[in-house]
Amino acid sequence: MSLWKHHAKFERHSLLLIIGIVVVVSIGGLVEIAPLFWLQSTIEKVEGVRPYTPLELTGRDIYVREGCYLCHSQMVRPLRDEVERYGHYSLAAESMYDHPFQWGSKRTGPDLARVGGKYSDSWHRDHLIDPRSVVPESVMPPYKFLAEKELDYSDIVDRMKAQHTVGVPYTADMITNAKKDLEAQADPFSTDAVGLRARYGEKIVNRDFDGDPNKITEMDALVAYLQMLGTMVDFKSYKAQSPENQR
Repeated sequence: MSLWKHHAKFERHSLLLIIGIVVVVSIGGLVEIAPLFWLQSTIEKVEGVRPYTPLELTGRDIYVREGCYLCHSQMVRPLRDEVERYGHYSLAAESMYDHPFQWGSKRTGPDLARVGGKYSDSWHRDHLIDPRSVVPESVMPPYKFLAEKELDYSDIVDRMKAQHTVGVPYTADMITNAKKDLEAQADPFSTDAVGLRARYGEKIVNRDFDGDPNKITEMDALVAYLQMLGTMVDFKSYKAQSPENQR
């Protein structure tokens, strides 16, 4: 108890108080940070999560370029009202290949974490061209130019190499076939779709996303990205395998 009587020294000498604070914060920081150097990853891997296909990756870059994240979050919180509206709460693993992630908290428009497969490609196309034609109360600006502008994917190999550098597990085979895979996913009749699915999984669909089979547009890429969101994980299987359901 005699040690407690010395607290007056810290109260009367600001330098001692500062030194004491630094020591305590440093110890607490080391206790929290040091274990991370021995962990390969702090994110639990979930079956089904994969890197983006070249077309989806390009669409995601357009999503970021146009500032869609400023009005749409991609993070369903584990709250009853959010889960009932949007679906299963977001898992950290779903964003493990996002650089940067698109979580956010601003929702001028709805959360898009589970938008994949909720609407048809034509709905997305019409909504992006003229939002108020399908959602009369929408305040979203039109993105008609996306359907008119051909997609520039000349640098897709470099984009995937950059993603690989920051930890996305693109293989040499994926990077080598990047352009071929991008073109195959936007073509419903492509014979290269077999290789695309072999590299990214059987759930990958190849189709004309923008309704114009004569060219690959930025609309193709963005709709392909939107239709992928929330579809990687089989949440029925995930719930069955979760620890709380196995007790």
